[in-house]
Amino acid sequence: MLYLSAFIPLYVLLIVKISIQLINKNLHVNLLNSLMLGLLCLFVGFGVLGLLFAFETGKKVQIYVISSQNITEKHFLGYFSLFVLFALSFEIEYVAMAVVFLLILIMVGVVYVKNNLFYINPLLNIIGFSFYKVEYSVEGESKTYSATFLFFGNLIANQSHLAYVTPCNFNLIKK
Repeated sequence: MLYLSAFIPLYVLLIVKISIQLINKNLHVNLLNSLMLGLLCLFVGFGVLGLLFAFETGKKVQIYVISSQNITEKHFLGYFSLFVLFALSFEIEYVAMAVVFLLILIMVGVVYVKNNLFYINPLLNIIGFSFYKVEYSVEGESKTYSATFLFFGNLIANQSHLAYVTPCNFNLIKK
């Protein structure tokens, strides 16, 4: 479900495109158009649930940020350009395009999940989160760790924060 949330901006663009085409009578209401519109709305719903669930999971620990590097730009533009190109060229009235759309989502999903790329989520960046490569220590331990974290705003080193750490590479630092 977290993977589905990464594509919420794309789903919204396609829902807007389909809705405008239906209102302007450039598309007709038929089974395929209705199915795709419903499926996109379902994907948005599951994506939002996935994000809400993800923010409440993980081991809650107090961490001390030793160093942080914003890596948002390394991942965001690749996904965002995919959204724009897909939304502009997607022709909902063709069954072949609907099948290709679903196959692309499946293929990207396999790579996304197989490589634990859960921190790459353009929706989170759009609403203000950034991705950071963080070196940190856990309060009460002398060992240092390195992981990718989401943080709302600008993460500054040499400060303590409450964090949710997961083994699947979706970590969150709360302010």
